[in-house]
Amino acid sequence: MQEDAKKLNWLMLSLIAYNMVWGLSNVVVNFAQQGIVVVTSWILIILLYFVPYSLMVGQLGSTFKDSDGGVSDWVEKTSTKQLAFFTAWTSWAIQIPYLAQKPQRIMISLGWIFQGNGDVLSAMSIPQIVSIGLLIFLLFLYLSTKGLKLLKFFGSIAGGSMLIMSLLFILLAVGLPAIKPDVQFATANMNQVSTYIPRFDFSYFTTIALLIFSVGGAEAISPYVNKMKNPAKNFPRAMIVMACMVGVSAILGSIAMATIFDSQHIPADLMRNGSYEAFSVLGHHWGLGNFLVTIYAISDFLGQAAVLAISIDAPLQIFLGSADKDFIPKWLRKRSKSGILINGYLLTGILVSILIALPLFGLKEIDGLVQWMTNLNAIVSPMCFLWVFFAFIMLYRNWDRYRHAEYIYIKHPRFGITVGTWGFAFTAFACILGMAPQLDYASDPRAWWFSLITNILTPVILLALGLLLPWFARREQRN
Repeated sequence: MQEDAKKLNWLMLSLIAYNMVWGLSNVVVNFAQQGIVVVTSWILIILLYFVPYSLMVGQLGSTFKDSDGGVSDWVEKTSTKQLAFFTAWTSWAIQIPYLAQKPQRIMISLGWIFQGNGDVLSAMSIPQIVSIGLLIFLLFLYLSTKGLKLLKFFGSIAGGSMLIMSLLFILLAVGLPAIKPDVQFATANMNQVSTYIPRFDFSYFTTIALLIFSVGGAEAISPYVNKMKNPAKNFPRAMIVMACMVGVSAILGSIAMATIFDSQHIPADLMRNGSYEAFSVLGHHWGLGNFLVTIYAISDFLGQAAVLAISIDAPLQIFLGSADKDFIPKWLRKRSKSGILINGYLLTGILVSILIALPLFGLKEIDGLVQWMTNLNAIVSPMCFLWVFFAFIMLYRNWDRYRHAEYIYIKHPRFGITVGTWGFAFTAFACILGMAPQLDYASDPRAWWFSLITNILTPVILLALGLLLPWFARREQRN
């Protein structure tokens, strides 16, 4: 009885998963890419991709309930150690663009805190932004070796407050007509269905990767599957409820954005300042002035700073903490007397610094920089999802060994392989098309080519580095 009382119910798991997956920035960046038609895109991506993906994660977590390594353990159990190493490397490598983006977000939030607007970066040149970004990253690289318990504490508070602010944004925007019946919506014809129908052309499909990136993260809930009461019944219920919560937040959030910003004339700085400007408009409508903007900026600053510090150390500890000497050379596993992975930090510092400095060779202004970095993350991060689908496919290819899990999403092996293959192919398709630059070629051909080349080379180089490590390890053992 006491043990059952400690187990999670479906509602608690829904809230945990929602907090892991969702944030206001997901609404802002996708509205900046697609406009109001993103409402239809959210409905399609949640039904056809997000719900199946979450349920696959649940089945894998339930099947390998004693595995602590997450996706890499799933791949090892269903295939080989070598592929498990590449999975672990991919899970770490996708953090590089993620870390490189954080100094930008910190600078943007500080500008809104101290100036009350988003002009601080607009007045800087790319070399200045790159220099300050490098200083911020190197500072946090050093600080992350010191523990930073206080920053992590404030980061957890900021994470909760950001969730509240995301929900508050929707409530204030949707409730605005109640206090101002004569308010004019920025986007025309929002009462017509045709306004929400996208044109399914090449340009549209190049934006899908960002949608997939926005709903990623469900694999982090896998350890909770077997901590539930009656997982076979309650886990799918929790995931469906979570998907509904994400769907409602995405759709209402996008509609709220359309009431504030004209979907046909999206501001160039929307990806950079959209969430702040939205709170500024709502704050003035509700008679709160800049109060909401300030609270959001402080929460964003603390959250971004904490995530930067944690995301330097935690993925490195996971990747190298129980490293196999057959695949990772001794010099990369080297620790200081205090347990710091010295060369792991050095490798992280070099790769992230290169990525932060790359815009010096092709970008001229801050909004192009923010858009490029956001899209680069959308291309690279879903590479980890490919391994989830791979493990799911391999699970069903060895179905007789794994058919006795507490929670099973699909009971028929052929259908399971088909669904897993669909997820893998769709993710790969989105990542490849996402490499097409979102920048306007006519206005800046150099930036367009820079974006295309770096979008292709970044994932290729990161994966190639992973292939080199086993070679170094074998050479080290021979010597």
